[in-house]
Amino acid sequence: MKEKTIDYTLRATWQAVSRMYNEEASKYDTTMSVAFALLSIDKNGTPSTLLGPNMGMEATSLTRTLKRMEEKQLITKEKNPKDGRGVIIKLTPLGLEKRNLSKEKVLKFNDTLKKHLSEEEINNFIHVTEVINQLIIDKNIFDNKK
Repeated sequence: MKEKTIDYTLRATWQAVSRMYNEEASKYDTTMSVAFALLSIDKNGTPSTLLGPNMGMEATSLTRTLKRMEEKQLITKEKNPKDGRGVIIKLTPLGLEKRNLSKEKVLKFNDTLKKHLSEEEINNFIHVTEVINQLIIDKNIFDNKK
């Protein structure tokens, strides 16, 4: 294709960001998905049923990620006192340490971008992605009725 489409640019950029984060995470014997999960778990614990939707992750992928995190002693699972069928995911001291490291890396990425982009450019980017997300949520891209 002579011109890059918006979806191509989004996909290529996300793949580059994902690769960058995975390379950095591998230095600490982890993955981007584990780091993202650590950042998605509240310091006081998070119900497992909220993690998937918060992360945009499928149940099977989330289950694998949580299992890996439990094996690495980053999290513990406790019964949800408000819902006996549910589980609360809590960070261990090591998990909290890795969460702080993950947060540091995300902030470094954002700070670096802010040095190369104006506030207006960042706001425009955020606006464009919000519009794309809303069009997808509202199913206004491939409406078969038109």
